[in-house]
Amino acid sequence: MAMGFQEREYSEGKSAGAGMLPSLTPVVKWLLISNVAIFLLDVLTKQAISEWGAFAIRSALMEGRIWEFITFQFLHASVGHVLFNMIGLYFFGPWMERWWGSRRFLVFYLLCGVGGAAFYTLLALVGVLPDAGGYLVGASAGIYGILVGVAIIAPQMRVALMFVIEMTMRRMAMLILGIAVLTVIFKWNNSGGEAGHLGGALVGYLLMSFPMLLSWAQGRDSEVNIIRPKAFSRRRTEAKIKPRTSVNLKSSTEVDAILDKMLEKGRESLTDEEREILKRASETHTHKP
Repeated sequence: MAMGFQEREYSEGKSAGAGMLPSLTPVVKWLLISNVAIFLLDVLTKQAISEWGAFAIRSALMEGRIWEFITFQFLHASVGHVLFNMIGLYFFGPWMERWWGSRRFLVFYLLCGVGGAAFYTLLALVGVLPDAGGYLVGASAGIYGILVGVAIIAPQMRVALMFVIEMTMRRMAMLILGIAVLTVIFKWNNSGGEAGHLGGALVGYLLMSFPMLLSWAQGRDSEVNIIRPKAFSRRRTEAKIKPRTSVNLKSSTEVDAILDKMLEKGRESLTDEEREILKRASETHTHKP
């Protein structure tokens, strides 16, 4: 699914001509490059890398190839597969990296991927999925975790599904997760892949609800601070996609304090008043191009 959304500045201090992907955060840029490079190398080696790194229940659990919980996330089955995953990562990954900081974001992303493989394994072993002998590849589980995370911190942000159909971030997340649930229940095509998507989304929701679970991943001297929403309001000097919306960021100091509380104690610690303030801060207003 191709998606687009506007009004963000992730490359703090960079000009539009500073590089091919000036708006990207460091880990997202690395993930994009590594996924595409590994896919091309896999094609050139006639899928030798996939044979070594694709996730399969038997090899990962019974043969001790536990690295497959990580390596499958960097493998893809086709050009369309890697393309759509990278589009999702390009648009939504920087939000999560600015939210968590680079080090914790990488852990968040990989854990969502691990959750995808784990949930796929669980449903296969209990007989929900039709074929427990299949294999799993793709970055989708981590990306679904990212989508859920963005839907939590900016639920009213408007996005364009396939660059045409506009809806709120929350509604889009509910739509794609609903499709995944139905696919697994009715065993439609790629039910195993959708099970992985749901696993990634579940882990993403868990980590966003209890962010203290990733406190260990920041390190003593984390090199990247969490960038609050006021940093998103800085427009790019020359954007490939022109901004179509603006974010209401009044009382940004108050919003920052609420976000700090949410990051430290979890979303459930917020009062109704604080939730309303965050809701107002994430609201967008559509402008004519």
